[in-house]
Amino acid sequence: MSKRYMTEADLLNLDDDTSRHELVAGVIVAEPFPTPRHDRVRWRLERLLRAHVETGDLGEVFGDTGYVLARDPDTVRGPDLSFVARDRLSNFDDARYFSGAPDLAVEILSPSNRRGEMHAKVADYLAARARLVWVFDPKRKSVTTYRTLLAPRRLESNESLDGEDVLPGLVIPLEAIFER
Repeated sequence: MSKRYMTEADLLNLDDDTSRHELVAGVIVAEPFPTPRHDRVRWRLERLLRAHVETGDLGEVFGDTGYVLARDPDTVRGPDLSFVARDRLSNFDDARYFSGAPDLAVEILSPSNRRGEMHAKVADYLAARARLVWVFDPKRKSVTTYRTLLAPRRLESNESLDGEDVLPGLVIPLEAIFER
């Protein structure tokens, strides 16, 4: 008897419950809602990202949008925040999940996240050609940036995060994100 994997369409039609869901190699994974600390970091970062992106007409910032990162079996991930460059939005059907990785995927650690799970998310984004991944750790007040899994770079709260060539000109003092 063969196992039936769920698809992007199955995920889109999933009954709403009290969890967020992702699809990992055809298997539904539920996550609890984030804590206020998590949401505070997300909100501050989203405000700064949106202002920068809108000022430069660079593309669009999304919160909790699904991205189809692999097919057969399907993997659909939903970063806490993401950015897609303007030139990639022209054929985007906003009634479905975005096909491919965002240019920037942002994950914010919650108490329920495990190291291996987050490593797998980062690997999925990068394998699907995300140009940059940021993982915020509100508890430790740090950010790890990834262009590749082999060379992560950790920044502390007294440093600044740079948008590099993905979001040119963006510089975020991390103290502004992690302040109480």
